[in-house]
Amino acid sequence: MAISSQRILITGGAGFIGSTLAARLCGGNEITLFDNLDRNTARFSNILEHPDVQLVEGDVMDFDAVRRATEGRNIVVHAAAIAGIDTVVKDPVRTMEVNMIGTANVLRAAHEAGVDSRVLDFSTSEVFGPMAYRADESMPTVAGSAGEARWVYAVSKLAGEHLAHAYHNQHGLPAVTVRPFNVYGPGQTGEGAIQVFIRRALAGEPITIHGDGTQIRAWCYVDDVIDALMLALEKAGAVGQSFNIGNARAVTTIYGLAETVCRVLGSSSEITFGAALSADVELRIPEAGKSLEILGFRAKVDLEEGIHRTAEWYREHRL
Repeated sequence: MAISSQRILITGGAGFIGSTLAARLCGGNEITLFDNLDRNTARFSNILEHPDVQLVEGDVMDFDAVRRATEGRNIVVHAAAIAGIDTVVKDPVRTMEVNMIGTANVLRAAHEAGVDSRVLDFSTSEVFGPMAYRADESMPTVAGSAGEARWVYAVSKLAGEHLAHAYHNQHGLPAVTVRPFNVYGPGQTGEGAIQVFIRRALAGEPITIHGDGTQIRAWCYVDDVIDALMLALEKAGAVGQSFNIGNARAVTTIYGLAETVCRVLGSSSEITFGAALSADVELRIPEAGKSLEILGFRAKVDLEEGIHRTAEWYREHRL
């Protein structure tokens, strides 16, 4: 399915990934961005000026609003969520409610509206728990300790993933789930280690690492993620599947990331250490063989190139 002449709804469409995806899809498609504008990345681009794009201000907790926005759509991309460890730890109740009830609303609305091409739901790499080396989609997911706020996000997203598969199996909804691994790039707002490190490095401010800095991550540049999302929307074999979306070649510790940011940008920022914010993920590296086999996706942008590109955006926008 070539993505053209489609009527597309993107929840969380004014956010980092949603607005970047909209920029790729506009031109030949009718796109509605549905967002409560809590994190309005779209304002830093001209996406809302494009004639194919309209913004509907609304909340995924409001089923009637979601249902109206979904009416007549061929494709629904559900990117709206509460995310970011700081936010999740501070407000676990809202995290659970928005990520579970909001996802249930979107899936129900898509089913009732007869969305027939694709419903793309965002899960998270957090579902693999604190230790995930070359984690593939067949591995058991890990809920984490009950009562530990860190895992509220993972549990809420995993519940949404199960519900998306249930709608596919029971009602034939053309659902696909993606599990992004540590996405970064131009336009990221809110939390996210790379953008925080880059902004501090550009300003010559100290870069604070929470914990001892030995935590290992694989970082995936946003353009690579958008490539994967486009393939998930196009490929018939994607329906009913979950996919890891990440770059297993862009791996470093958090301390190594801070050093790399400083080296690449020629920054003299001091690297300091602070207390861990919550229970942490010590190791997270994806196995993306399924994404390669079914979608034909392979990440292309290496870490240093991604840092360069991201820093150029922050130099221009001075957030």
